[in-house]
Amino acid sequence: MPLMPMRPILDHAAEHGYGLPAFNITNLETLLAVMRAAERTDSPVIVQASQSARKYADDMLLVAMVKAAAERFPTIPLCLHQDHGSSPEVCKSAMDLGFTSVMMDGSLEADGKSPASYEYNVDVTRRTVEMAHARGVSVEGEIGVLGSLETGGGEQEDGHGLEGTLSREELLTDPQQAVDFVKATGVDALAVAIGTSHGAYKFSRRPEGDLLAMDVIAAIHERLPHTHLVMHGASTVPEALQDLINASGGEMAKTYGVPLEEIERSIAMGVRKVNIDTDLRMALTGSAREYLKANPSSFDIRGMHKNGLARMEALCAERFERFGAAGHGARLSNRMASTTSTPSKAAVPA
Repeated sequence: MPLMPMRPILDHAAEHGYGLPAFNITNLETLLAVMRAAERTDSPVIVQASQSARKYADDMLLVAMVKAAAERFPTIPLCLHQDHGSSPEVCKSAMDLGFTSVMMDGSLEADGKSPASYEYNVDVTRRTVEMAHARGVSVEGEIGVLGSLETGGGEQEDGHGLEGTLSREELLTDPQQAVDFVKATGVDALAVAIGTSHGAYKFSRRPEGDLLAMDVIAAIHERLPHTHLVMHGASTVPEALQDLINASGGEMAKTYGVPLEEIERSIAMGVRKVNIDTDLRMALTGSAREYLKANPSSFDIRGMHKNGLARMEALCAERFERFGAAGHGARLSNRMASTTSTPSKAAVPA
């Protein structure tokens, strides 16, 4: 089936009470692992690419690869999402290439480093929504600044670093401002800041109530029950993968990600899209280290990636199952097939 917008996928998730892991892809191995896991669990799929991934892989080739995956796995509902678009122009370039969903991250200035004003965020997000909805493309916005409550900022990847530290109030999304933002922009999904951050080094201890502001999700969902919430920086950073990397010559400091149990709680509170990147990187690079350590004379890139592909597939399948998405792929495909003559909800503001 052709690539589809994100909005109908999240609508279906909300109707049936499940969440969708949204996996960042960078190469063939990451995409293939996600798609095999989706087929294995009969799950809808959101794959996403950051601006840096588009540059690394060549965005025309990356999009062609995802479209080929849609043909190779024809029964799987598949959305291609631009992650953290830094400007309306970046989002438009993604749409021109064939992305069916975009994120306009106006929480930061176009440089990806400086926190933006609320007015700036509303302006660039609203303009992106107008442009995208006219083309049947879904839009995710963000309000609040992603960063660890433990460090006042946290490690940010793909150009989303912050200089210095921010207060708890500056980091967390204000529930009432979220209501105003959705009304002013018409976004299909809203990323909220609750204390998570990009990268592996999120927390120095298992996060609890003082480090994950789950009450913020509950408060926003109460005010915006029909808006799809998004959790960024949601990799779990599994201890087993940390051990694999370090046993194979790596030097990864002890760190903690977001526990799966907390993500499951957030899904019950209205989170529908859960971004995952670091876990896949760790599974692939840890496996490559393991293979090369055991086979120091080898230059077999297929051998180097074989175990990583299997580990990523298993990880993705576990996320589909734990988030409740498993078993919904065919149901959503059948629904989309029966409503092809009606306009997509992606063209209608939330």
